[in-house]
Amino acid sequence: MMNASDSFVDWVLETIPTMGAGWCPPGQIGIGIGGTAEKSLLLAKESLMEEIDIHELKERGPQTDTEKLRVELYDKINALGIGAQGLGGLTTVLDVKIKEWPCHAAGKPVAMIPNCSATRHAHFTLDGSGPSFLEQPNLDDWPKVDWAPDAAARRVDLDNLTQEEVCSWKHGDRLLLNGAMLTGRDAAHKRIQDMLAKGEELPVDFRGRAIYYVGPVDPIMGEVVGPAGPTTATRMDKFTDMMLGLGLLVMIGKAERGQGATQVIAEHKVAYLMAVGGAAYLVARAIKESKVVGFEDLGMEAIYEFRVKDMPVTVAVDAAGNNVHQLAPMVWKERIAKEGLLEKA
Repeated sequence: MMNASDSFVDWVLETIPTMGAGWCPPGQIGIGIGGTAEKSLLLAKESLMEEIDIHELKERGPQTDTEKLRVELYDKINALGIGAQGLGGLTTVLDVKIKEWPCHAAGKPVAMIPNCSATRHAHFTLDGSGPSFLEQPNLDDWPKVDWAPDAAARRVDLDNLTQEEVCSWKHGDRLLLNGAMLTGRDAAHKRIQDMLAKGEELPVDFRGRAIYYVGPVDPIMGEVVGPAGPTTATRMDKFTDMMLGLGLLVMIGKAERGQGATQVIAEHKVAYLMAVGGAAYLVARAIKESKVVGFEDLGMEAIYEFRVKDMPVTVAVDAAGNNVHQLAPMVWKERIAKEGLLEKA
């Protein structure tokens, strides 16, 4: 709830960096202004159902105050340099949507919702004329996406991982993981914590291993595993010291780590690697074998062992505590301002 005299633009630009990379930028930003607090949230969500049209809007020029605000926010948010996956770059948002509602002049309810670019939805109208059927889309209408490992990326053998090798990685390095890794999310970490408190033996040995923060979807039609995209790593921050004390060398997840976890990573001289958020199906194609090795009753939150081939990741926090999510956007923000990169793009 803002005062009528508060700067809405300043609030947005202050808030966007605090959202981190957990929303998988680049994506859309939905904003609701006015009504009540509840109404503004509804407006923000409704705005995200509209078509992406910021480029057409910029080409013809804004004609209303709301359109001017959309363009201003679009340009200023991208100038922050947060970039794709929070790793720095020119594109943080693909569009900014705004919906408004009347409200009392003494107060200004505002809501902002980030939306992953992977969100898909269909538009339809119920007119009472009977059932309607959506035709299956023609996949030929989309570009062919073929991925091959980058020759500049460094292959890592997880089956023979050493702390010396982990310490040689630098923030921003691109790696291709090969071999066996463990998985674990919130429920598994909490159970490990409870078992350690009771002095109980854990079902797996974490020494020298890598853990992937994921809850894989059940496989269908001969798949090894269903979509297996990373979950937001920040939720595991409170368990980091405990897990590294068990001998873990590598953690893999989505988005940035909190400052406390970054310090713990540096103290243990290990690394946090970031997998690509919003691409769960494509990530799963790197998984060649999958089996449950602990906490089977937790379903998708069980501990699995994956065997992967050329799974692409980026070193987000290296063993020295250098955090690419903090450093890269600062570099890009300065470059954008000095070199006018957005104007050239």
